[in-house]
Amino acid sequence: MREQDRQIDLRDNERALPVRFWIYQKERFPLQQYLPLVAAFTFSASGYSVLSGGRSGLINGLVMAVGVATSFGLFFLLRLFDEFKDAEDDAKYRPYRAVPRGLVTFGELRGLILGIIAFLFVANACVASWLLAPLALSLGYLLLMWKEFFVPAWLRRHPVTYMLTHMMVMPLIDFYTSGLDWIVKGVRLPSGMFLFLALTFTNGCVIEIGRKIRVPEDEEPGVETYSALWGRFRAAAVWIVLLTLTWGLSLGCCWARGYLLRGGIWLTLSFLLCVAPAVAFLFGRKTGHAIELASGLWTVAMYVLVGAVPHLLGWGTR
Repeated sequence: MREQDRQIDLRDNERALPVRFWIYQKERFPLQQYLPLVAAFTFSASGYSVLSGGRSGLINGLVMAVGVATSFGLFFLLRLFDEFKDAEDDAKYRPYRAVPRGLVTFGELRGLILGIIAFLFVANACVASWLLAPLALSLGYLLLMWKEFFVPAWLRRHPVTYMLTHMMVMPLIDFYTSGLDWIVKGVRLPSGMFLFLALTFTNGCVIEIGRKIRVPEDEEPGVETYSALWGRFRAAAVWIVLLTLTWGLSLGCCWARGYLLRGGIWLTLSFLLCVAPAVAFLFGRKTGHAIELASGLWTVAMYVLVGAVPHLLGWGTR
C-alpha cells in the first residue's frame, strides 16, 4: 500500500506529545522494522572485529546495549534530518506525511534531535569515553549530510554522487560499532575490518537503490527514484550488480576469517532468494516493493551470517 493511501486520523494531532512521537515513529521509522536490522548491523560489526583481532568472548552486555541504542539513534537522526531537508517537497507533494499534516512540528523535532544527541553522548561517556570520538565523527558527517555538504544544488544535479557521498555514513557508523570491541579493549583497529567496512558501504547502496525502484504507476511527483532516473530495467540491473558485489565481499569477509564454507553456503542461498524479485522485475513484475523487501532481508541475513553467527558460535580465524 502506498503511503498516501493510508487512512490518516487528524485527531492524532491533538494528542499528547509522547503519543504523537510514538505515532510519528510508527509512520516514519517503525521500531519493529528497523530495530532488528540495526541490532544485526551492530552485533555483526563488533563480532567481526573480535574475530579479526584473533580474540574470543562476547561483548559486554551493557556496552552492546549502548551500541545498539547509539546505532538506532544515529539512523533515526538521519530520518529526522530528512524531514528538514525535504520540507518544501513534502509540503507540496506529500501533505499526508506527519510534519506537513501537523502531527509534529519542526520545533518539536528539533527538541527530539537535541534529546537524542544528548542521550548518545551521556550513554557512551558512561560506558567507554573513547567511544565519544567515533560517535562525534558519525554525528559530524550526519550534520554535513543535513546541509548536503553545502552544495545542495550541485548534488541534486548529480544523483549518483549524492548517493555515494551519503552512503559513506554507513562505514562511519560501522567504525563506531566495531569500536565496541577494539576501542573499548584499547587495541588497534584490526586490519580485517577494512574489507568489512567496504561491505557495509556497498550494502548501503543496495538498500538505497532498492527502496527507490518502482513501476511507472507507482512513481510519485516530487519523489526522485532510480527507476525514474535510469529507467526500471537499468535500475533493477544496477541493483542486481550491487547485490552481487555485496555478496562477493561478504564471501571475502568469511574467507578472511576462515569460515568460507560454513558462511558461504547460507550467504549464497540468501543471495539467490533475494535476487529473485529483481530478476522478476526485469521481466515485467508489476511492483518494485519486493526489491525493497529483499534489500532489507538480505541486509539482516548478511550481517547475521558474516559477523553475528560466527562470533556467537566461535568460528575460527585465519
